[in-house]
Amino acid sequence: MTDAAQEMGRTGRRIQVVDEVAPDEAATVLDLIERAARTDGQPAVSEQGRLQLRGGKREGVRHVLVYVPGDDGGQLVAYGQLEDTDPVEAPAAELVVHPGHRGRGHGRALGGELMEQSGRRLRVWAHGGHPAARHLAQTLGLTMFRELRQLRRSLADLDLPEPVLPEGVTVRTFQPETDDAAWLEVNAEAFAHHPEQGSLTQRDLDDRKAEPWFDPKGFFLAEKDGRLVGFHWTKVHAEEGLGEVYVVGVRPGAQGGGLGKALTTIGLRHLAGQGLATVMLYVDADNLAAMSVYERLGFVTHETDLMYRSET
Repeated sequence: MTDAAQEMGRTGRRIQVVDEVAPDEAATVLDLIERAARTDGQPAVSEQGRLQLRGGKREGVRHVLVYVPGDDGGQLVAYGQLEDTDPVEAPAAELVVHPGHRGRGHGRALGGELMEQSGRRLRVWAHGGHPAARHLAQTLGLTMFRELRQLRRSLADLDLPEPVLPEGVTVRTFQPETDDAAWLEVNAEAFAHHPEQGSLTQRDLDDRKAEPWFDPKGFFLAEKDGRLVGFHWTKVHAEEGLGEVYVVGVRPGAQGGGLGKALTTIGLRHLAGQGLATVMLYVDADNLAAMSVYERLGFVTHETDLMYRSET
């Protein structure tokens, strides 16, 4: 563990940089993220970021915690996470400031520390694209370069034709442990162009299998000649009554035959059968082919996440 704690002038603000967050402190960070989400409408730290808070040290991941004077050594008022695992792209960050401590320079101080920790090569997510996040990005000298859209549609009126699978393809549900290695392989191939999804490891998969929402009955695998060629992993957000097209992937060589559309339909029908009112998914705005497919399926843009990056 590294500890780069430092005092910052008259504010008494203290910034700590660590490779691993202790379990009790991780719970405090998760509570901060949840409090901010209730104010902002969505979490400022992604599912992957929240998973990386727990379970010990993660290669390439650092945590930046901002404290002000308080009981027991200080009060946590802001948190940032830096992930430096992509061999080409700049490190990626997410950050959040406690709603009750905004407008006091904590976000700027946190952003500045993330810039320093990244060697001033930084990408930053602004989930929801809020004005304050845009302003902070401008203050840090970052420019917007990626737009990720959350699309939604009602499941109440779902009326999709029977899915048509390519010849020789069958679909079954995921079997934990038995299918892990094969799924990781097809996921890496299907998302070789997508560093966040394509780089998932066994540990990442285990993290998700351990989550309360995980249900193998909603995880569909397509096979041909005994080999996985595609999948549709669905997710249910029970408290919100919301289904999610969590990820759909088709192995290169099996694309173009309608498998992705068939798998999407199978998953949507499954989610509708759970009595859910709405389904969501994420797609990059510049992925025009995928946007067109989902719009034809009745999806519309619900909100937008923006990613900013430094010019160096």
